[in-house]
Amino acid sequence: MTAEPQAWVTRVERALRQALARSTPDDEASRRFVEALGYASAGGKRLRALMVYASGGAVGATAERLDAVAAAVEFTHAYSLVHDDLPAMDNDDLRRGQPTVHKAFGEATAILVGDTLNTLAFEVLAADEALDADTRIRLVACLAAAAGARGMVGGQVLDLAAQTGGDTPLTLEALTTLHHRKTGALIQTCFDMAGIAAAASPTEQNALSACGAALGLAYQIQDDVLDVDANTAELGKTAGKDARDGKQTFVSLLGLAAARDRANIAFDRAQDAAQRLRQPAALLDLMDTIRQRRH
Repeated sequence: MTAEPQAWVTRVERALRQALARSTPDDEASRRFVEALGYASAGGKRLRALMVYASGGAVGATAERLDAVAAAVEFTHAYSLVHDDLPAMDNDDLRRGQPTVHKAFGEATAILVGDTLNTLAFEVLAADEALDADTRIRLVACLAAAAGARGMVGGQVLDLAAQTGGDTPLTLEALTTLHHRKTGALIQTCFDMAGIAAAASPTEQNALSACGAALGLAYQIQDDVLDVDANTAELGKTAGKDARDGKQTFVSLLGLAAARDRANIAFDRAQDAAQRLRQPAALLDLMDTIRQRRH
């Protein structure tokens, strides 16, 4: 990792710590719950925050204007993982190589942790004094749309419906829609929100949105490929679990080679869109890093 992404990780880690310190109770009865909040929001690659900084920088935003956005998307992502791992959802025991929150702290605490991280994302945006009120309102609306019933939550609904829908396989179009909402919407909103914070022009905003949408699809297909490859199994969750649970993936629908090809096509589209931005070098470097990831 180059010096610039490492500096961005340092910035977002500081923003996350400060937000948690400001917003959590300090009474003894809440001590275990606060510990669970820190556990749930710690670790990970911070890729979504890096996307915010890199895409915002590509249209001239300073890091200071992007800190709250980066923290908000990381809180939203962390909440989604906590809830996604619950027994009623994906029922996973591992996340980032560690016991999932409900395994470490109990199911009720995990639900409340997810609820808190979700609301923290909007609190961070609303309280950011680096941005004017109108910009903050637009950012809150953008994140709400990406995380709600037409975005990430809606994707989880489609995922659950597919699991309980019998033996009828999803079409490629339906699977793409599912993952555009469940995974891709939050990735795309990293780019959309960075553009809002940067006061990007309509042309720049369109290029950012196209880049984020293509990257979100590429990332999900790549996840499916990594999940079935024993040499590069994704450490974010129990490796191979989707296949063992019978979930339909891009690999199960297309085959491994064709799924890799489709991911590469989506990565190419994302890079083409990034080339239309003012200062795309750091963003292109980040996308190359994502493209080459092996876990």
